[in-house]
Amino acid sequence: MIRLLKYIRGYLRIRVSGFSPERFMNLCSNKGILLSNIVREGDVYYMNINLKGFWALRPIVRKTGTRVVVLERYGLPFFLPKLLKRKIFVGGLVFTVAFWMWSSLFIWNIEIYGNYRITGDMFETFLQENSVTVGMKKSELDIETLEKEMRRRFPEITWASAKLEGTKLLIDIKENDAPILTEQEEKEPGSNLISEYDGTIVSIIVRRGVPKVAVGETVEKGAVLVEGLVPVFNEDATVREYIYVDADADIILEHNRSFSARLPFDHIEKEYTGREKKKYYLRFGDAEWKMPQERPFLVYDSVIRETRPLLFEKLSIPIYTGSYTHREYMNVEYEYSLDEAREQLNEKLITFLASLEEKGVQIIEKDVKIDTNGNSWVISGQFVVREAVGENIAIDKTDSGETITDE
Repeated sequence: MIRLLKYIRGYLRIRVSGFSPERFMNLCSNKGILLSNIVREGDVYYMNINLKGFWALRPIVRKTGTRVVVLERYGLPFFLPKLLKRKIFVGGLVFTVAFWMWSSLFIWNIEIYGNYRITGDMFETFLQENSVTVGMKKSELDIETLEKEMRRRFPEITWASAKLEGTKLLIDIKENDAPILTEQEEKEPGSNLISEYDGTIVSIIVRRGVPKVAVGETVEKGAVLVEGLVPVFNEDATVREYIYVDADADIILEHNRSFSARLPFDHIEKEYTGREKKKYYLRFGDAEWKMPQERPFLVYDSVIRETRPLLFEKLSIPIYTGSYTHREYMNVEYEYSLDEAREQLNEKLITFLASLEEKGVQIIEKDVKIDTNGNSWVISGQFVVREAVGENIAIDKTDSGETITDE
C-alpha cells in the first residue's frame, strides 16, 4: 500500500555529493523530509525523495555545501504527461475501457451442464423460444422465470439453476435418474424358432418348446427348429391340451457363407500443385465477414484456421478471426498394381471377417481368391461357418383346431 501511495505522489532517485552529505541528511530529517533506500558509494550517497521534499531542499543544499543531482523520476506525475502525448495510445486505451464496460452489459456465452437425455439442440430451441440468446442484455433476463420454464417444459428435469458469471450464462440441470416407463403392448406367448439359413445342425439345447430337429440333421431356410406349441399329456399318455410358449433354445448351425468385393483398375488421386491462396475473415457470433475474392483455382480444397483473441476470450465475447487457405490440386488417374489391389481387397476381407467374429461366428473352412473381371479386380470367398441361429416367428393361432391354452 505504501509503495502504491509513493507511486501516485511520485518520487525521485537523487545523488548527493559534496562537503557534508551526512549533515545534509540530518537537516532533512529535522525538516521532516523523508529519505529512503539510502546507498553509500565512497563519499557519494544515493537515495529516494518525494516531490514535496525535493522542492524544500534548496536552503539545505546552500547550508551544507552539497550538490544534488536527479537520476531517475518515478510515479504517476511523470508518467501521465508522457502518456497524454501519445494520443493514439490514449484513444485506444479509452476505447478499450469503454468497449469492456459496454460488452459487460450483455450475455456473450451460454453454457449448459448436466443434460444427457435432453440434447443440446433441444435446449437451444427452448432458449430461442424464450428469447434467451447470445448478445442479449443481462437486464432483460429473468433468471427465476427461466428456471421455472425449464422445469415446466422438460418434466425429466428434477432440479435447475441458472446464474450469470461475468458475461456467461451458466445453466446447470439435473435429470431424473429413474428410467422412463413406457406403455408396452401386451404380447401373448406363442412363437416358433426358425432357421435363417440352409445348413446342418451341430448342437441344440432347448430351454422352452418342442425340438423339431436333431444334431446332424440338414435343414432349409425357414424350417421350424423348435415349436412353441407344447402338448400336455394325461396319465394315459394321451394329449389333454396344448399350450403356447415362446420357443427358446441355443442352436448352432453349420452352413456356407460367401463374400465378394470389387476394385476398379483405375482410381483418382489428389495431387497438390503447391499453389495456395489465403482469405481472411472475421466472425461475430453467427455473422461472418470475408475478404472479397474470386474463385481462387479451378479445383481446390480449403483448410480453415480460426483463433479467438485473448481479450475477447476472457470476456466470453464470440469474436473470432480466421483464414481460409485454398490449396490447388489436380485429379490424377492411377492404375492399381497387383500388390496394391491385393492389399486393398484384403482390407475389405479383414473387415468382413471381423464383423463375423463380432457376431460370434466360427469359421471352419475358407477358400479365397483374387481375379480380374472386365475392368476390375475381384476378390471372392467361400466360407464354412458355425453360428447361432433361431428367429422367433409368432404362431398363427387361427389355424389350429386343438384345445389350446396360453401359458
